[in-house]
Amino acid sequence: MTSGFAGTTVGAGAPVVAEGAGGDGRPELAGAVMAALAGVRDPELDEPVTELGFVAGVVVSGDRVEVALRLPTYFCAPNFAWLMVSDARAAVRMVPGVEEVEVRLVDHFAAEEINEGISEGQGFDATFAGLADGELDELRETFRRKALAARQDRLCRMLLAGGGSPADLTERRLADLPAGADTDRYLQRRAELGLDVSPGAPFLVDRSGAPVSPERAAPYVRRLRTIAVSIEGNAGFCRGLLATRYPTGQGPAQRIGGDR
Repeated sequence: MTSGFAGTTVGAGAPVVAEGAGGDGRPELAGAVMAALAGVRDPELDEPVTELGFVAGVVVSGDRVEVALRLPTYFCAPNFAWLMVSDARAAVRMVPGVEEVEVRLVDHFAAEEINEGISEGQGFDATFAGLADGELDELRETFRRKALAARQDRLCRMLLAGGGSPADLTERRLADLPAGADTDRYLQRRAELGLDVSPGAPFLVDRSGAPVSPERAAPYVRRLRTIAVSIEGNAGFCRGLLATRYPTGQGPAQRIGGDR
């Protein structure tokens, strides 16, 4: 079997979903795969890899799915790359109708090690023996807490735009939040960290889930904004690097799927 995207042109944020050999591309399955990949986030930027343009392409051949992921630079941190490749593989494996999955990182200095390690079910520490400092659970937890802060900042700004002070936010409960995607994502981040998501739970909580007091509210809200600005800046920087690396939207010159 050959692997890769031969001559596939890929625009940022619009990956090609190609058929495999024999024309058995199954468009409905391809759509479900893309929806699953939309749930995979860059751990540092807290944005879907599909929206960031990190999905170079997808090929469906019967019940087999192959995905190529690309990153903004050749030297993006291996631990970040590992998390995204691993999460993408796990997400696609959960799609009904998918029996075989291959997710490959391309155009990256550690692609061979990452692809082999994840394919063989090795951990990050075993794959980068002597170089890695343990597994990635702690790193993932750190980024989840930053993502929570950024999502909380977004809601704080929405609520304060209607008047009031940061201290007023301490009286808000989750049931008071406006319906919409921002609230849904905030609740999802809380749930991922095991924090209370019941309607009566306080909205403004710190990283441990403890309510923020009115006296601490103003500096706490400022800190949230600092974290959010940092994430937003990094996201813009990554998009710029990706657009520079693939200026015409050309994806990696490889082929995934195809001949068996």
